[in-house]
Amino acid sequence: MRSPYWQLGVPEGVILFGASIFILVLGVSAFWEPDIRWLHFFQSWMYLATIALSLRGNRWGYFIGISAAGLWDYINIFATTFFYNGLQQLNQWFHTGHLARPDLLIAVPAWFSNLLVVIGCLWAYARRSDKNPRDAAKLVLSFALTTGFFALAIALFQPRYLGIFPRLLHPHLP
Repeated sequence: MRSPYWQLGVPEGVILFGASIFILVLGVSAFWEPDIRWLHFFQSWMYLATIALSLRGNRWGYFIGISAAGLWDYINIFATTFFYNGLQQLNQWFHTGHLARPDLLIAVPAWFSNLLVVIGCLWAYARRSDKNPRDAAKLVLSFALTTGFFALAIALFQPRYLGIFPRLLHPHLP
């Protein structure tokens, strides 16, 4: 569907699907662990902005999506064991039929849904005919702002997670 206001091609569908799944995962996670509800509420805003702006063909939506989802996936590969623990739970469930920690398993669809957001945003941006060298600076600014927003939400609602940020720059630090 093409109109002056809305774009819904395959890349936008990938963004919408991935972001929606991640927002759902945030909600389920917040249901299971009430003390993270506010953090996940504000974290979902970045994905809602990604959806809204991307469906309008606005490059800022792509940049926010790449930044927020890319950071989340990076964090869960290099700074935490959440994704790996989820894969272990999936493996255990597959081999034994018993799922001991669904709260960890949820990291697997969360990680892949974020990957879909990044892929969709890159794809949607790549097909634009009006790319500009200044877009690189806008992506860097978007990354700084989304990371800052995420850090602020953590500082306000779950400061125990602030230790993730030093590990982002040097993942092998304790």
